[in-house]
Amino acid sequence: MRIFVTGATGFIGSAVVSELISEGHQVRGLVRSAGKAKDLVARGVLVVEGSVDDHALLTRSIEEVDAVIHTAFDHDFSKFADNCQRDRRAVVAMGHALLGTQRPLVLASAIGVLPGGSRTHEATAPNPAHPRVASERAAAEVAALGVGVSVVRLAPSVHGPGDPHFLGTLVKIARETRLSAWVGQGRNRWAAVHRLDAAHLFCLAAVRNPSGLNFFHAVDDEGIALSQIAQAIASHVGVPARSLPAAEAAQHFGWLARFVGEDIASSSARTRAQLDWRPTHSSLLADLAPSY
Repeated sequence: MRIFVTGATGFIGSAVVSELISEGHQVRGLVRSAGKAKDLVARGVLVVEGSVDDHALLTRSIEEVDAVIHTAFDHDFSKFADNCQRDRRAVVAMGHALLGTQRPLVLASAIGVLPGGSRTHEATAPNPAHPRVASERAAAEVAALGVGVSVVRLAPSVHGPGDPHFLGTLVKIARETRLSAWVGQGRNRWAAVHRLDAAHLFCLAAVRNPSGLNFFHAVDDEGIALSQIAQAIASHVGVPARSLPAAEAAQHFGWLARFVGEDIASSSARTRAQLDWRPTHSSLLADLAPSY
């Protein structure tokens, strides 16, 4: 298959590209800077330099491919709502470019769009107030027009070597502050998945091309208490671990403070059954020692 991947040099997108190449697919990858794409070119990827904001470029890039995998997202949380709207517009543009073609659109979302406090699943209705639900609404809009759309909701911790996001940030904070912490009792949970297992799920959804609108959960660990994660980090880094009051969270965690108190546990049972997806890589806690 010929597959177009946005965010092709990103933490997840680069893993998607690697798996597609290993399976013999031809990859066209969207990157923001050609300077970051030398490795992709060397591996036979047709690099498209540009932004997901260039909808004409997205449309042209989709014309000669068999599937689209959209992993690009700006993780600057200081402008999170604006970034979610940018993503919504990109999804609409790509969806409309696929109208009448029977070619699938696979896009990234987040387990965090679902209500917290209990274990969710693929059919759980999202929180309408969450900014990133805009992308899922766009997915539903283009699916209603006949495009096959698979929304892959990523666990809050997608971990693995080079992790720049939640777990990687927690480890960095622990090293810099000499403290691994949680907020309050730390009983709130995070779902987790290894980066390579998440990438495999995106590829499965593109190749299997289920009809209609589908929601898949990239979740291996269904929910690990934040206090347990913090204690494992403390052991790995060699620092103390303790609870912090909510009033001190912003100072200690920075941009991550808005997430460390959230309870984001979720199941992937339906995903595993529908796509025969079986995570095979390290769990979050097992991944700490070799990767961080």
